Amino acid sequence: MSRKKRIYKRDISPDPVYNSKLVTKIINTIMKDGKKSVARNILYRAFDKIKEITKKEPIDVFNKALSNAMPILEVRTRTIGSQNYQVPSEVRPERRHSLGLKWLIQYAQKRNGKSMEEKLAKEIIDASNGIGLTIKKKEDTYKMAEANKAFAHHRW
Repeated sequence: MSRKKRIYKRDISPDPVYNSKLVTKIINTIMKDGKKSVARNILYRAFDKIKEITKKEPIDVFNKALSNAMPILEVRTRTIGSQNYQVPSEVRPERRHSLGLKWLIQYAQKRNGKSMEEKLAKEIIDASNGIGLTIKKKEDTYKMAEANKAFAHHRW
């Protein structure tokens, strides 16, 4: 029997404006050096730009972008003997969310543009339309999983 104490996940409180836990998660992912108010301002301004451009509710556009960005399969490295195999495996639901959010922010930062709000807004809009670097990353992950399908029997 394990001697380790069970670690419980802390519950995240929903953000005050959109009352959504996903919005709080993306704020926490954007945040650098503990500056939550700066991250919150970046996201809310990006949502304002999304509303301006698409004429839709920004939370709906964001949810669609996140669902398009979340991967279902990924490859994990598994060492068997002295060889490393890229084994395709299913992604847990919680990791799906975190990967989708991480990719959205990562590729928004790499975009050309003046401010992070502008870049994030454009990346969210592109991801909700099924285009952009975030979606390309997801498709590349699927291609890797498809190419290594022969090693699927090495799953653990």
